[in-house]
Amino acid sequence: MTRRREPVDAASLAQDPALLRRLLRAKDRMDAASHEEWPVERLAQVSGVSEAHFARSFKQAFGTPPHRYLLTRRIERASALLRETELSITDIAFATGWSSLGTFGRTFRDITGGSPGEVRARGKGGARAFGPVPACIVSASQRPHLETAVSEKRRQAAAGTNEAEPQEIP
Repeated sequence: MTRRREPVDAASLAQDPALLRRLLRAKDRMDAASHEEWPVERLAQVSGVSEAHFARSFKQAFGTPPHRYLLTRRIERASALLRETELSITDIAFATGWSSLGTFGRTFRDITGGSPGEVRARGKGGARAFGPVPACIVSASQRPHLETAVSEKRRQAAAGTNEAEPQEIP
């Protein structure tokens, strides 16, 4: 006899603290080592759940898919290094987990709206403007927002629009 599985919704996910702890374990590992490769298979192993269940549950719990979350962390770390260090852009790209300088630059521009060099120049000029504001607050205020997939942003830019295509309702 096969048992029918009920779909998981956000309310039932919120009621499963064990699953949330396992998802947080994977999220913490990504935060601690965002420069490493984190395919869903590896994250699912860290969490002790199947790949499909992990991907679905992570998005429900944190509002973004795991890959997009990792991209956000990498770009956030790269932005901080650009503002706070004199490392070359190439060194920053490799230190934050990118295997190609071209991919880093293109993705960085897609997400932040500026090249790494432009962000470095802006960061150096405005670094003193924040004064005694704690670094965690400054970092959160400058965190890239990846609500739209990078590939979708590229399609929108090519089409000359900043919004998703309106869909007709039958």
